[in-house]
Amino acid sequence: MPLATRYLGLYLRSPFIVGSSPLCDDLGIARQLQDAGAGAVVMRSLFMEQFGTGPALDGPNGVADYHHTPERYLRHLAALKKRLSIPVIASLNGCRRGAWMEVAPLLEEAGADAIEVNFYHVVTRADVAADQVELEMLEIVRELTDAVRIPVAVKLSPYHAAVAQLAVALELEGASGLVVFNRFYQPDVDIDAMEVRPTLHLSDSSELLLRLRWLAILSPQISGSLAVSGGVHAAEDAIKALLTGAHAVQVVSALLQYGPEALASLHEGLETWMGLHGFTGLAEFRGRLDLHRCPDPDAFERANYIRTLNTRSY
Repeated sequence: MPLATRYLGLYLRSPFIVGSSPLCDDLGIARQLQDAGAGAVVMRSLFMEQFGTGPALDGPNGVADYHHTPERYLRHLAALKKRLSIPVIASLNGCRRGAWMEVAPLLEEAGADAIEVNFYHVVTRADVAADQVELEMLEIVRELTDAVRIPVAVKLSPYHAAVAQLAVALELEGASGLVVFNRFYQPDVDIDAMEVRPTLHLSDSSELLLRLRWLAILSPQISGSLAVSGGVHAAEDAIKALLTGAHAVQVVSALLQYGPEALASLHEGLETWMGLHGFTGLAEFRGRLDLHRCPDPDAFERANYIRTLNTRSY
């Protein structure tokens, strides 16, 4: 059964994208992921701190921990392009304008089919206003899209006061699509050493709910592509994301846990569901449950919130 989709203007044979992670660090594993049915792969990120933008990160969690220098990153990108036939998407992670943005044309030259910009920003200063943060994001996207001919996707945080307005503004500045959402890795506190320690927890399906809500809200309001990231572990999760408006589904944690064979399970489950419902292509049901087409649009707004809190089983 055909599972082809369009994402960022790129043809994908499958909606399942290997999200930004170490999964593509090894060329052999990247090829296994392609053979298992991946429609595209996203490389792990280059960080703005690697270009002298922002505070230096010396020490055990500093510069020495970066897997790729910019030069190695470009070489690995070129090697992936030679080894794979599916699109390869480069990833940049930053939050302020700086030298890191200058690598975008080099990524294009090395063969990247698109660039995913991950805006990871925890604003800790009380004198920085929300509109300052978002205006700088818009400036970054404008400059990046002006600098390259390949599509640029923006990986957003859900922690904005008006996500829909920001999404439209990013599209007006040239973004070809949005990825909802990046995951904030929260630090923990070691009470014996009295130190702050980094933590990493893989996602689970419960994280998908926030993303479904915003996929449904954003889908009818933007003309570009939407991808979901975080919480897709089973075919049912992917189907929900597609129904609420996703063009593509990024998977990481399930692949880290179960390997490339997880993609085969996702494909099989999606094809089985489509067959049971008489669908022959993704376009026939994508967005069927978005905010404008859903039989109960209040489910995505305050009515559902009130209804849930007033149920007897709460």
